[in-house]
Amino acid sequence: MNTNGVSDYLVVGAGAMGMAFTDVLMTETEATVTIVDRHGRPGGHWNDSYPFVRLHQPSSFYGVNSRALGVNQKDSIGLNAGLYELASGSEVVTYFEQVMNQQFLPTGRVTYLPMCEYLGNGSVRNLVSGVEKTIEAEKTVDATYMNVTVPSVTTPNYTVSQGVTCIPPNGLLNLDEFPGDYVVVGGGKTAIDSCLWLLGNGVNPDGIRWIVPRDQWMLDRASIQPGEEFAVQALLRQVETMEIAAESISVDQMFDELVQRGALLQFDRSVRPTMYRCCTVTVAELDELRRIHNVVRMGRVKKIGLDRIDLEHGTIPTSSETVHVDCTADGLANRPVRPIFEPGHLTLQTVRTCQQVFSAAFIAHVEAAYDDDETKNEICKVVPHPNDTLDWVRTTMENALNSIRWNSDPDLKEWLSNARLDGFSRAKRDVARGPDEQELVARIMEATPVALGKLEKYLQVGRVDVIQT
Repeated sequence: MNTNGVSDYLVVGAGAMGMAFTDVLMTETEATVTIVDRHGRPGGHWNDSYPFVRLHQPSSFYGVNSRALGVNQKDSIGLNAGLYELASGSEVVTYFEQVMNQQFLPTGRVTYLPMCEYLGNGSVRNLVSGVEKTIEAEKTVDATYMNVTVPSVTTPNYTVSQGVTCIPPNGLLNLDEFPGDYVVVGGGKTAIDSCLWLLGNGVNPDGIRWIVPRDQWMLDRASIQPGEEFAVQALLRQVETMEIAAESISVDQMFDELVQRGALLQFDRSVRPTMYRCCTVTVAELDELRRIHNVVRMGRVKKIGLDRIDLEHGTIPTSSETVHVDCTADGLANRPVRPIFEPGHLTLQTVRTCQQVFSAAFIAHVEAAYDDDETKNEICKVVPHPNDTLDWVRTTMENALNSIRWNSDPDLKEWLSNARLDGFSRAKRDVARGPDEQELVARIMEATPVALGKLEKYLQVGRVDVIQT
């Protein structure tokens, strides 16, 4: 059975980027939109995330531009105490459902097709009924290209022998009995969350083995906070970062100074990280993680057997009583860059590193405010997700170049300064009043050209011993 529909835009994916894009279209245009998604509720991968997941940056930086997420309060207890709240996964899903039901659908301009897969060329099939329909749209928006994956719906890239208990983090809440010990596989944010959850539930640190294929550079959440009280600190951190880059003499020396000044964090000072994925933590979380002393650094897992784990560079023992927690899904895949704007088609990608919802909202504003694809693509230079050490260099440079480009356009600068999702521009606007704050702005303007020259040089030269994974 086939039915038809007509919309100005067909948005494929009701995850965070699809919702943030549609929100700006609803606010700034009179366009009609059809949203197609395989899940039964808006929120994309958040529907599949582990129950104890939270945002790793403040709630006020997430969601859609027109509606606040959370109540803009600080946590008074726990490892995030003193900093602004981090929405839980269930809060995020509920929030996006409210945006859909309370904002989008009442306009009469949005058609939502949950439990549907996009077949291409405007064709959509309902996964429950099998009914197909064709959506006639002037433009199709791919909000799934960034390919966010989570462990609960991803098969591990290693062999697991029959009889081995290997579960995603979601399974930790469903264990029937206390295991002999735990092995957490993966060095990213999901593994950090799992380790902290185990420790927070009283598991002895000596009962946790943590397999870390690559150590990572991390960001201090205290430096990424909303509100005027943190605005000067945030601006100062940006100034220090650019000045450190400008004054650096090598990549290694620059990273040493970034760690020394607190611009970057690392788990173990004796192990030089080779990975950068925008992971954001507090110093208190790091201190808690450092209670785990059995950290295995032998590369990636190749096979988990009944009595041993084979890794790229060695073997460690395990047992049938051990619970292995798989945290290896690539939540922020490094995707090939493609033009965001093409005739009749948009591919949502990040234009500020690891800021997906801001990027989607910004792209929607550019789509609404500018006429031709060439101009739009010139404004929306893609900043792909980072993976290794030199990607910190690359994304820092590309973020700065985009910021310079945007701030040279008075209309874009005005939009950014009022965008809820752009806490960075609002922070600069809020603090650039007194003489001390103006001095910081002058310092960053002076340091940035020199810093960009150094960063570009480091990217051109490269360092094999730094970027190897």
